Amino acid sequence: MTNLTKNQKLINWVNEWAQICQPDSVYWCDGSEEENNRLNDMMVASGAAVKLDDKKRPNSYYYQSDPSDVARVENRTYICTDKEEDAGPTNNWMSPKDMKDILLEKFKGCMKGRTMYVIPFSMGPLGSNIAKIGVEITDSAYVVVNMRIMTRMGKAVLDVLGDGDFIPCIHSIGAPLAPGQQDVAWPCAPIEEKYISHFPSTSEIWSFGSGYGGNALLGKKCLALRIASYMAKQEGWLAEHMLILGITNPQGVKKYIAAAFPSACGKTNLAMLIPTIPGWKVETIGDDIAWMKFGKDGQLYAINPEAGFFGVAPFTSEHTNPNAMHSCDKDTIYTNVGLTPDGDIWWDGIGWDCPEGTISWKGETYTKGSDVQVAHPNARFTAKASNCPCIDPDWENPAGVPISAILFGGRRPSTVPLVYEARSWAHGTFIGSVVGSEVTAAAIGLAAGVRRDPFAMLPFCGYNMADYFGHWIKIGETAPDKTKLPKIFNVNWFRKDETGRWLWPGFGENSRVLAWIFDRCVGKAEAIETAIGFVPTVDGINVEGLDVSKADMEELLKVDKNLWKAEVELIKEHYARFGNKIPAALSAELATLESKLA
Repeated sequence: MTNLTKNQKLINWVNEWAQICQPDSVYWCDGSEEENNRLNDMMVASGAAVKLDDKKRPNSYYYQSDPSDVARVENRTYICTDKEEDAGPTNNWMSPKDMKDILLEKFKGCMKGRTMYVIPFSMGPLGSNIAKIGVEITDSAYVVVNMRIMTRMGKAVLDVLGDGDFIPCIHSIGAPLAPGQQDVAWPCAPIEEKYISHFPSTSEIWSFGSGYGGNALLGKKCLALRIASYMAKQEGWLAEHMLILGITNPQGVKKYIAAAFPSACGKTNLAMLIPTIPGWKVETIGDDIAWMKFGKDGQLYAINPEAGFFGVAPFTSEHTNPNAMHSCDKDTIYTNVGLTPDGDIWWDGIGWDCPEGTISWKGETYTKGSDVQVAHPNARFTAKASNCPCIDPDWENPAGVPISAILFGGRRPSTVPLVYEARSWAHGTFIGSVVGSEVTAAAIGLAAGVRRDPFAMLPFCGYNMADYFGHWIKIGETAPDKTKLPKIFNVNWFRKDETGRWLWPGFGENSRVLAWIFDRCVGKAEAIETAIGFVPTVDGINVEGLDVSKADMEELLKVDKNLWKAEVELIKEHYARFGNKIPAALSAELATLESKLA
């Protein structure tokens, strides 16, 4: 197809990369249904995909990745700044020149025997003043069909772009085909040849060798977080790894909440929560990323820059997250789940037994009692946000939605109470900067145990994290109306007693904690000031109908000074990584905590 734009800068950029990568052809994606069906049919014909049973999963497809290409590869992900200290101690660093020298060699001829696809995409509703436009070049049709779900993609984006600037994203699976060479179902480069590289000062993304998830769908973590976080610092806004939900109380009053959690802490479950308390309603704006800017009224407004959900499939079920299950009823791409003999899908925790003869993500056949791993722990579904039963009516509002509260949280079996509120924006920034959680299957090559994951941004911050903390402090200091800043809270659904029993039931019952947070935002709920912030009174959270005793609630809300003194020492170790770059306001918050515990 000929190009769909008169934007000369874009045309020149595509031509330049075509000369380097040497594809057999160049195709400009228009984002149409016809194009999507054609590409999916092509992948089914080649053996790369299986079309699922249309009665069970209309317009849905199944893919298996190469076993070396199953998740984000943090040890192959780079932030390329002129000075190493600008990338900071939490990022892998290489100079832009050295990285480009390495990658230009790899990109030479890397698309031989393949088609180069040009994907214009918008992160955020078309025409929103918070949105950004990118263009991804790729040699993977799988990336094209996923990007169509995850972003606004195609000709409409080029129409909005006109002669304007775009964020250039270059991607290749790194698997050229010689004449007559048979392709494989999931081509990619060996792990040591994978590079996911970001150039913040020029807003460029170069990704080579991986076809999976955030390594290849460059709008997702690469643009929406690593590059956008740097842009946000320059331009005075926030690009965050946060869900956004709307919560309405029985009187019909609605508030919007953004929340940051590390992997496997129930982020998607909270975004799509079905409240268990009568009269309350929760609706979803987004489950993963929030871009927030101040409006003319001084309030912080958020958009979800994505158009879909790239959800972890295992342990998603009608019990844990019925709304996510219904989001992927149709129009969905499944990767690395099990394929059942009747053309459906299966994963661990889906809610029913695995059928005999199910094909695993590695192509093995499951028989009862066998130890075949049917779905990879990081198996995914790519589903349209518009198919979510609880999608918020304002989810595509170009102005965004006003944020009343920001939540942080992680998996902490002890120390951290069920919920507490920060005393101020600076104190809330301190809370975000020390979030900790257990390691999960969403990232390769990490030792098990608790790791600090500040703001749930550890793998996603596009510059020095201490400077990122400073940016949050500055946002609070320079806010147009400080009285309208969101309140900040920390939640912990994962508290256990000494026997290892979960003290809080979680899932839909988390609506009870959200109700307390809502009431704090409107000045209604009671709280007790402690050394760490404001904690609910023991009867402040509605537990009617729950098997949670008063003793359980006391334990859930307890602030144990000895445990917190130990926590302070761990926080000091965490901050020491950043040397003298930790903002003075955060050092002051740490000193205040220490003195309150004394």
